[in-house]
Amino acid sequence: MRALLLSAYDAPSHRYWHQTLSSALTAIDWTTLSLPARYFNWRIRSNSLYWAHAEKACLQQPWDFLLATSMVDLTGLRALLPSLAQVPTALYFHENQFAYPVSERQHSTLEPRIMTLYSALCADRLVFNSRYNRDTFLQGVRDTLSQMPDFVPAGIAETLQEKSQVIPVPLDAACFSPPRYSSNKRLHIIWSHRWEYDKNPELLLAACEALSQGGRKPLPFVLHVTGQQFRHQPPAFAQLKQLLEATDSLGSWGFIPDRSDYLSLLQRCDLVLSTARHDFQGLSVLEAVAAGCLPLVPAHQVYPEWFPSDCCYPFSDTLDTAAAHLAQSLQACIERFDTRRWPQVPSVASFALSTLAPVYQQMIKDLMAEVP
Repeated sequence: MRALLLSAYDAPSHRYWHQTLSSALTAIDWTTLSLPARYFNWRIRSNSLYWAHAEKACLQQPWDFLLATSMVDLTGLRALLPSLAQVPTALYFHENQFAYPVSERQHSTLEPRIMTLYSALCADRLVFNSRYNRDTFLQGVRDTLSQMPDFVPAGIAETLQEKSQVIPVPLDAACFSPPRYSSNKRLHIIWSHRWEYDKNPELLLAACEALSQGGRKPLPFVLHVTGQQFRHQPPAFAQLKQLLEATDSLGSWGFIPDRSDYLSLLQRCDLVLSTARHDFQGLSVLEAVAAGCLPLVPAHQVYPEWFPSDCCYPFSDTLDTAAAHLAQSLQACIERFDTRRWPQVPSVASFALSTLAPVYQQMIKDLMAEVP
């Protein structure tokens, strides 16, 4: 079987997904086309224009199956290259534009949402990395269509729901480590999100400030702040680093390019912390849990779908309230660690590549049987 995989905005998590998947489904002959994850609005609107001209010979080959990310302008691509309209196609959603938070420097526009809606209607199968992602997408479609002034088509969300399923991004075998006993003298915490506004570094800073008000030096934990960095970063990061240095609590700081080094760090940590305003799957958290870290995550978005309630702290849109909840939960974790009453880490074995690869394989098999 010859399969074409298109990743129009090839962020690290997107790249990890398709590289892991293609390495596992070796019976499929994969050809991958990708575009860099920059200039978001231009990238998602112009990828069909670029590929239809620069990769025309490749795209017009006789493909058995097409797998594209939801950033791909599938409608435009099929219009420019009609032969692709005959190829069974699945659209994979790492996120959806209806539920994505907007920063102070960005403005929510209808264009990315409508483009994704058209691509979803054009695809034969929709695959989401979580129920939360699927449900917010479908609700976003309903809300958007309800704002149309007239000529609103009926049954769109229902049509999309019928061809939707949930298959998370899998974790490769290297992520998993056997149960271990921590030899750390202080609780080691890792925060491993992208260094952007939607990951809420302000909450991380506020919680650390709250825990440092008792005059403790050092703080009763070591904090490792990793994750993808960018030229422009929220100012909370600089303030956080200064606080951690002043309280002798700074661990690793900044992106760790070598994956084996990163996984080794995860295996040395005790707790993985999320402060995200938005996560559609929370891949970095799942990786840390697979490595043996206890999760402490906000009780909203995708996390209640994956973890029990005692791993989730109450979340509030008000920074002071959210920081108080997080500081209280962190203090409880510190006390448990100090008294060696550490709870069992939840299992994420269901995310293992060995478990999910056959699910992806069956999805492709079913789709090809359904589409002549």
